[in-house]
Amino acid sequence: MNGTTFTQTDILLESGTNELEIMEFTIAGEIFGINVAKVREIMKFSPVKPMQNAHPSIEGIFKPRGDVITVVDLAKYLGLSESACLERDIFMITEFNGQVIGFHVHSVVGIDRISWVNIKKPDSIIYGGGEGVATGIAEFEGRLITILDFEKIVAEIAPQTSIQLSDIEKLGPRSRSNIPILIAEDSMLLSKMIVESLHKAGYMNTIKTDNGQEAYDFLEEAKHEGDISSHVACVISDIEMPRMDGHHLTKLIKDDPALKSLPVILFSSLINEEMKLKGKEVGADAQISKPEIASLVALIDTLTKQQHA
Repeated sequence: MNGTTFTQTDILLESGTNELEIMEFTIAGEIFGINVAKVREIMKFSPVKPMQNAHPSIEGIFKPRGDVITVVDLAKYLGLSESACLERDIFMITEFNGQVIGFHVHSVVGIDRISWVNIKKPDSIIYGGGEGVATGIAEFEGRLITILDFEKIVAEIAPQTSIQLSDIEKLGPRSRSNIPILIAEDSMLLSKMIVESLHKAGYMNTIKTDNGQEAYDFLEEAKHEGDISSHVACVISDIEMPRMDGHHLTKLIKDDPALKSLPVILFSSLINEEMKLKGKEVGADAQISKPEIASLVALIDTLTKQQHA
C-alpha cells in the first residue's frame, strides 16, 4: 500500500446513477468513509516535520517526490485515541477544493459502491456538536460507515481556504434581486456561507435544501403550482449529498420538459476536468469548484441575465 494511486478514470461511475464509491478507513477501531473521488493516493505512514503555531490537528508536513503536503491527524481532530502502532498507519492523500492534503488514519479497509439513497443524514451531535462533521451514515454489509465532511474539517483548520464573503466585495456595487435561487447543499457550514454570500451579492430570495431529493421535491411541488420561473430561477447544487446527489438531480431536471430550461450550476469541491465530463453528460449549465464564490455569483448573473448597477 506504499503509494497506491487512484486516477479519476478508475473511479468515474456512469453519470446520474446516484451512486458513489466510498473508501472505508478506520480510526481507533471506528469505521469512516470518504468519497474515492477525493482520494489521490494512499501511502504508508512516514515521519513529518512539525509546523510552529499550526492548528493542533495539523501533524506537520512531509515531502513525497518533491511535493510539500500538510498532514492532518484525524484522530486528534475527532477526539479519538491515538494509534497503537504508527508503523501500520496510513496517509490518505486527498485533492479537493484545489488543494492537496494528507489525512493520517489508522488503516484503510477497502472500497464500496453505494447508492446515495442508502446514505442517511446523521444526528447533528455526532463528532462536533451542533453542526457536526459527518455528512452521512452509510450501511454496507452490516457495517455502519460514518462519512466525514472533509470540507468542513479543512475550513475549520484553515478558514482562509474556504468561502470568503470578502470576495463578493470585489464584484463592485450590486443591486438587489428577488429572483428565487434554489440551493442544494448538505453541509450546514457551507450552506450557511453560500446563503450569506448570495445575500451580500444582492440575491435575497434563497431557498435552502439539504440534499438533491429535497430540492427535487420542491421543484415537483412548484411545477404543479404553475410557472416554474416564479418559484425557481436558478439551481445551485453540490455533488456529494445523501439521498440524491447533484448529478442525479441535474439529470432529473434536464430530462423533465417542464424543468429543463432551469439553469443548473454544480458548485462542488470535486470539480475537475474529469468530473466536468460527468456534469456535462447530465446537462449541467455550468460547473465551478468551491470555494470560488465570486465566480459562482458571476455565473448566476449570466445565467439569469441579471443586470447590476
